[in-house]
Amino acid sequence: MAGRDTGALLVGLLVLFHTWGAWAAVQVYMEDRVETFRGKTAPIACMFTLNDSIGEVVMQWFYVTRGGEKQRIYFQNSTVKFKLPDTPFADRITVNETGGTSGVVLNIADVQLSDELEFICLIRHITDGTAEGRTKLKVFVTPDRPTIEGVQTGISVTELKTSKIGTCEVKNGYPKPNITWYRNKMPLRNEPDEVKVMSSSTTESSGLFSVTSELSLKVKEEDKDAEFYCEVTYFVPGETRMTESDPINITVYYPSTAVNAWVELPKGKIKEGDSVEIHCYGNGNTPATYTIKHKAMEFNMDLNMLVLNNVTRLDSGNYQCVYLDIDTYEELYKDVTLFVNYLDPAVVMPKGSVEVAQGAELMATCNALSSLQTETVWFKDGQEFSKGHILTLKDATFDTAGTYTCVVTVPEIEEMQTSGTLHVYVQSPPEIMKPDNTEIEESFENTVDLRCHVRGFPAPNVTWSTSDGKVLKSASQQETVEGVLLSVVSFKVTSDITAFCNASNEYGTDALAFNIKAIKAETPNPPKKIKKGGNGVVIAVIIICILLLAILGSVLYYLYKKGKICGRSGKQDLTKEKSNKDNIVVEMKSDNTEEAVLLGVNGEKLPSDQ
Repeated sequence: MAGRDTGALLVGLLVLFHTWGAWAAVQVYMEDRVETFRGKTAPIACMFTLNDSIGEVVMQWFYVTRGGEKQRIYFQNSTVKFKLPDTPFADRITVNETGGTSGVVLNIADVQLSDELEFICLIRHITDGTAEGRTKLKVFVTPDRPTIEGVQTGISVTELKTSKIGTCEVKNGYPKPNITWYRNKMPLRNEPDEVKVMSSSTTESSGLFSVTSELSLKVKEEDKDAEFYCEVTYFVPGETRMTESDPINITVYYPSTAVNAWVELPKGKIKEGDSVEIHCYGNGNTPATYTIKHKAMEFNMDLNMLVLNNVTRLDSGNYQCVYLDIDTYEELYKDVTLFVNYLDPAVVMPKGSVEVAQGAELMATCNALSSLQTETVWFKDGQEFSKGHILTLKDATFDTAGTYTCVVTVPEIEEMQTSGTLHVYVQSPPEIMKPDNTEIEESFENTVDLRCHVRGFPAPNVTWSTSDGKVLKSASQQETVEGVLLSVVSFKVTSDITAFCNASNEYGTDALAFNIKAIKAETPNPPKKIKKGGNGVVIAVIIICILLLAILGSVLYYLYKKGKICGRSGKQDLTKEKSNKDNIVVEMKSDNTEEAVLLGVNGEKLPSDQ
């Protein structure tokens, strides 16, 4: 970088020397100033021309102290060249010749702020005389980024004088930087009673400058949204640069000129039971109090908000917000209207419950007073039955009986609804609901449970009886679903039997028979198995066998009396002891032939006719 700067200087100086060479014996040309950053190397060029190139040339370098004195730092002639000791530059300067041109360059390394001096190049020729040139060295240091701090307290637009807005500071720059204040990208200049900018600077021990600027102005309401910042302008070699601070905002207090009031919550229409928030705000921000007036009541507002919990239709009406400025005691007013929608409980006619005869018609109504349009739907057993506030039931049957619920809703407000119920009873004789199976088989000595579902109105009286005339006591009796009575009986099975469920009320009776067959439990012994059929069959077989034996005995006795089975002619003496006259044994044998033997009263065998 230094080499390029030096070459450019030399070319410029040569052009000038060719122009001046015609009228000067020794001509020296140097730039008015050389600029560089602190810590860099500064090249100072010295160009000269001679009319007579023969003879000794003496070159010396000087600097001018801050007191105005010349202080030599370098000497050179045809035989010697040296730097003078005990100078601030003894260890930091070098002198380089330019080669084919008549000129030299003084290089000052590690430039410091104290090096910002005037340097002299003196050329003496034995025949052409003496001439000198001068260059001022300028040193630059880039400052730190500026910092800004705004006031923490609010500023009132009612202040008569300018108020401090903030302070901007930039440190460690050289030369001294400049500060300009901006509001919304527009520069602020001193203006009497409106804008005041005060700047001050400090020289640090390092020789660098720190600049502080304070902005004061008479604030306006629009300044509440304004951005303030400062711009720092500083110098560098060959140009001017700038940097900006962060923006700041200020709090501006300004009185209200109008006040606004509104219902914040809930959004939309209001219904009874809601919590309502009424907000009230002025368009200013100076300290003020807010109150709400409604009818003869007055409410203090917390954080500019009034909360009304669980409102009713009585809370409807006008609410007036009152704004009071604490500084000026000026009052402002704003009204807001609150309307609370309502829906009264549903009224069902006829009330409670109603009895209707079988086959008759019933009409019921359901109404609810509301501030809005309503819709009515009737439900039975959780299912929609009909729409409209009138319920019509025609040709009433068992299925007509039950509980009907009317639901009244407000379409404009989803959660707004009420309901009422009507219990319908159909006057009818009992009806026993027949189960799938009434033929029951159960083992001896086991307990059987019988269930009987009965419906009817008034509620039927249910009893249990058996085919042998016994009355059974119900184990339990309860209403399972609306209008249906469940009666349960339990008893031990000891024989085939029929049980009856009997239901009755003032309109009639009904009965249902359960046929129960007793089954004998199967056992491994005896080996012969009794066919399934019940005890009655076994008894019948035994009776038939006895009758057959009796008939056979009568036949044999008849034949005996007739002498058909004696084997001899003549009658047998049957006048034995009376106690033995019935001791007749019939023995049946079978081995390819049959032989019937009649034992007499004396125990003798009597052969039969062959």
